[in-house]
Amino acid sequence: MQILQFLCQELSVTKQEIFVFVASAPKKYKVYTIPKKSSGTRVIAQPAKRLKDYQRSLLKFLETKLPIHEAAFAYKKNMGIKENAERHKMSSYLLKMDFQNFFYSISPKLFFDALNRHNIEFSSEDKFLLENILFFNPSKKTGGKLVLSIGAPSSPFISNFMMYFFDESIRKACLDLNVTYTRYADDLTFSSNTKNVLFKVPEIVKKLLRDCFGGSITVNEVKTVFSSKAHNRHITGITVTNDNKLSIGRQRKRYISSLIYQFSINQLDQEYIKHLQGLIAFCLNIEPDFVERMKKKYSTEIIAAIQIEVRKTNEKE
Repeated sequence: MQILQFLCQELSVTKQEIFVFVASAPKKYKVYTIPKKSSGTRVIAQPAKRLKDYQRSLLKFLETKLPIHEAAFAYKKNMGIKENAERHKMSSYLLKMDFQNFFYSISPKLFFDALNRHNIEFSSEDKFLLENILFFNPSKKTGGKLVLSIGAPSSPFISNFMMYFFDESIRKACLDLNVTYTRYADDLTFSSNTKNVLFKVPEIVKKLLRDCFGGSITVNEVKTVFSSKAHNRHITGITVTNDNKLSIGRQRKRYISSLIYQFSINQLDQEYIKHLQGLIAFCLNIEPDFVERMKKKYSTEIIAAIQIEVRKTNEKE
């Protein structure tokens, strides 16, 4: 079954209705910016509700056809930042790299090139649907360059698929160097117990990016960071301690403790209570001992009350 037929069944629409809707789909986005954690802003392109339905249905079809490399840890079931960090926690030396404007670097041409390398073929009609449903037009002009959008439910999976041959090539190169490699979206992490070997990796990464994507996807040089046990090691928001354990980090612990205190004296509003609940869930996953210490400091009842308060708020809404 090809895409057009699949979408007709999934969405209960005719072929004509699909083509009429999809023709203008790359412009059916609400665009806004949010602040980045460090500095600057990130552009989010949120697809219209109906377009999201199309993207989710198409994703259901593609997930059975397109491979994702085992080195990729983002957007996969039962995988996340914890599992990504655990691959590196026993290594003394760490290298972190980042792609420049990752999603916006992925065009329909790169996507179709990747399909060809995997010998996955689609009809011209299905290619039209793939291009218009999956990709966003950031230009004010109709017919402008299409890119993956940050905000579409289909973009994470497509970006993972796009990196398959790069992931495999860099994995093989790292095996020869006795280096561990993982990728979490656009965050690349390399680790080793061999001193100085990681200094060879950046040039290998750049060469393989040129080989795989012809310069379309590049490294954000500012975010290339080497570290070791002599310094703090951080992997996708998780701290690796000198005794090779995962931690949420001192600064985040102080922040969480202050929020719990504010809650205990009824000085925390509902929005921050929800935020605190998420932080506690994060702690339970990464460093559950810290939650136990908070229970001793503020009482088990206070920690439980945070969960109850959030449930009450959700029920009212």
